[in-house]
Amino acid sequence: MFETFRARAEAVSAEVHRAGTPGEALRLVEELLAGEGVAGPSGARAVWAAGPLAASLDRERLARELPGLTFDVTREAAAASRVGVSEMEWGLADTGTVVQDATDPALRLVSTLPEVHVALLPADRILPSLADVLPKLDPRTAPYISFVTGPSRTADIERVLTIGAHGPVRLVVVVHGEAAAGAEVAS
Repeated sequence: MFETFRARAEAVSAEVHRAGTPGEALRLVEELLAGEGVAGPSGARAVWAAGPLAASLDRERLARELPGLTFDVTREAAAASRVGVSEMEWGLADTGTVVQDATDPALRLVSTLPEVHVALLPADRILPSLADVLPKLDPRTAPYISFVTGPSRTADIERVLTIGAHGPVRLVVVVHGEAAAGAEVAS
């Protein structure tokens, strides 16, 4: 399913990267942040929402290497950041969509206010379609679900396609780990 997910996500202008392990995914994100200037004199900023992978980071080392990175998610920090990083719960192969329980406002801030959204997704959480994820969603425990398919876009202004009108101009999905047993995977 990974290859289908990748093809569909790239068809809607998302960037998809594959990492074999969560640690490789974190290194890839660090490289991306450095490439966006979070490590350099440009003063670019980034904000990273808490999640299982973020909990395993050496924050002291990152503070030295990426001085523009913060894990303190506020509206002001997200609005001032070039990059926002969050972890997603599901991916939908048929549309290249990433799905997140965005009940925590910090997740909405990092995925909508910065110009670049980096979405971390476990490979074994890629499902075939919307019909497969709906039974897994419970509005009583997750009242705010976010479905993201590519960078923000609209064509409602004189039918001219505008990228980034209501959110990030760039979506980078980092898929990590092994696919579920029996799922088609290519490296």
